[in-house]
Amino acid sequence: MVLMPNMTKDEARKYTIFEEEFLPLSNALYNFAYHLTLSEADANDLVQEAYLKAFRFIDSYEVGTNPKAWLFKILKNAFINKYRKETRQPNKVNIDDINSRQDDDHSPYSTYMDLRTEMFDKMMGDEVTIAIDSLQVDARTVVLLSDIEGFTYEEISKIVNIPIGTVRSRLFRARNTLKKRLIEYASSLGYEDKRK
Repeated sequence: MVLMPNMTKDEARKYTIFEEEFLPLSNALYNFAYHLTLSEADANDLVQEAYLKAFRFIDSYEVGTNPKAWLFKILKNAFINKYRKETRQPNKVNIDDINSRQDDDHSPYSTYMDLRTEMFDKMMGDEVTIAIDSLQVDARTVVLLSDIEGFTYEEISKIVNIPIGTVRSRLFRARNTLKKRLIEYASSLGYEDKRK
């Protein structure tokens, strides 16, 4: 970090915390945001908003606690606020966006796939990614936080602001839904249903 000559010790401390604890988590934040929004542009906006809020309220962050959980909670709250705002407004359509998308369909680059999406898909398989993305947002959130990001039930409870019992029940129902949707895919890969 480059310290500015007129920067106070407190400002330097904030920048250090931000650079050392928050910035290294940008990929994890993006992946979570992408699977919440299912849109690269919206995910980037959400991550940017989360980082802006994190920097703005950095004084409320307790050094030594879990920075990932703190950032994920900020991102989740930003997502909820954006969703609430959008549901109150009527749908808007920009004719220029429609025209440019139609033009893009004939472009030689229309089959381009984002590298991060491709890497995530290779890591889990298309069927698993599609199954997770098809879950309702509340179920998808707890699965992503628990099974992909590795948060504990207590951390998920704080991030999503629901009781631990609700985290457990949502996760149980979401995993059962995924199991039902993926049983055929699993058997095609050679896995057996041991309940038979």
